[in-house]
Amino acid sequence: MSRFQHTPVLVEEIVKFLDPQPGETFVDATVGLGGHAQALIERLGPDGILIGIDQDEQALRIAHENLSRFEKRIVLVRGNFRNLIQLVQANNGPRNVDGLLFDLGVSSLQLENEARGFSFLHNAPLDMRMDAIDGGNTAADIVNHANFNELVKILKEYGEEPKAESIAKRIIEARRRQPITTTGQLVEIIGGYLGGRIHPATRVFQALRIAANEELQSLQEALPQAVELLNPGGRLAVISFHSLEDRIVKNFFKSQTTGGRIKLLSKKAIAPSWPERKRNPRARSAKLRVAMKI
Repeated sequence: MSRFQHTPVLVEEIVKFLDPQPGETFVDATVGLGGHAQALIERLGPDGILIGIDQDEQALRIAHENLSRFEKRIVLVRGNFRNLIQLVQANNGPRNVDGLLFDLGVSSLQLENEARGFSFLHNAPLDMRMDAIDGGNTAADIVNHANFNELVKILKEYGEEPKAESIAKRIIEARRRQPITTTGQLVEIIGGYLGGRIHPATRVFQALRIAANEELQSLQEALPQAVELLNPGGRLAVISFHSLEDRIVKNFFKSQTTGGRIKLLSKKAIAPSWPERKRNPRARSAKLRVAMKI
């Protein structure tokens, strides 16, 4: 068992709604350190299969350790879930699957690894790529090369930042003097923390992370593939952590329900219980939406 552990959110609810049965095939499209995968594979029995996908090589290595006792029943694959069908069929053939899970957003492992540049609490290279091997632009590439209008759009659309124009202007002025290469430089440009509900860098870092990883585009591409991959009666669960993700999932589920392809298993998004939120602060903003393919 790896020394790196992660507390997955909404585990009981995931097991309840996905309802894994012995011998079924499931996909965890964001396997991370394997918390949800373990809960699912334990219920799939000796003939069940779980395919775990993640674009983070470090997370996959740890998941391999954490799930080693299930190694004959789990296939771990590095890749972006925007290529979901390709990744699943390469490891499962043309067969469809019975359950599929997305646990979106940044992981505790990524936030706590100072060298990855996801957190404004540590001075580190301004990277933020979830795929540190094949990922595209870093957050530094964006802040140093995007023009004013592009920066404002990123900060407004992905961070819902009310001071987007002011911050974009400060970024452009600062990069004229020297390239912005570290999280510390960016925090200083955004401005000092004067108290209040959230740190002023929170929305900016969220926006740059989403842009660098094309998170919302990937989700929009993956959801139709997920429905396509499911057997009739197969279940799809998506955990999101901010309104941008949840809105995409909600609207997609609505369109698929109207089209007669899926049935909602819960009319409203499911939130963690108070005991879970108290036990695991990361769970506070989580929302779960679940559906079944007709």
